[in-house]
Amino acid sequence: MSEKRVDPASLPYRSSVGVVLFNGSGKAFIGKRIDQELEGWQMPQGGIDASEGPRAAALRELEEEIGTRNVSILREHKEWLIYDLPPHLIGRAWEGRYRGQRQKWFAMRFLGSDSEINLKTAHPEFSDWKWVDLGEALNLVVAFKRDVYQQVVAAFADLAKGNK
Repeated sequence: MSEKRVDPASLPYRSSVGVVLFNGSGKAFIGKRIDQELEGWQMPQGGIDASEGPRAAALRELEEEIGTRNVSILREHKEWLIYDLPPHLIGRAWEGRYRGQRQKWFAMRFLGSDSEINLKTAHPEFSDWKWVDLGEALNLVVAFKRDVYQQVVAAFADLAKGNK
């Protein structure tokens, strides 16, 4: 398999969404990626289809990745957050079409019970999951996404207190 050599500046950003999913205790959902070379954890996220807006995409991605959309939307981040892929992934990730992602993040409250979370979806992305303190996600996420996660943590930290 040959790797495309591409000037990253010539590629667009992929439009996508991310979800900080809080449980009733104010902990955040994080999943262990199946397809990473190094161990990597992340919050649910994914691309926005041409026919949908960011909110619809966020709900669809939740259902596709963790098997539920039993949530309430608490807040939408005011800005689109951007990250660049590291050089070794340019030309490989997303079939080489993008240089990184432009993401709209949402904070949501999970309204169900842990038994509703199902990682064995049609196209599994996570092999494991857990609830963590929001700031702990910064230590678990891959380095090239850390700046975005810092911005997300800062924007949604006040929601981590839970609803009990």
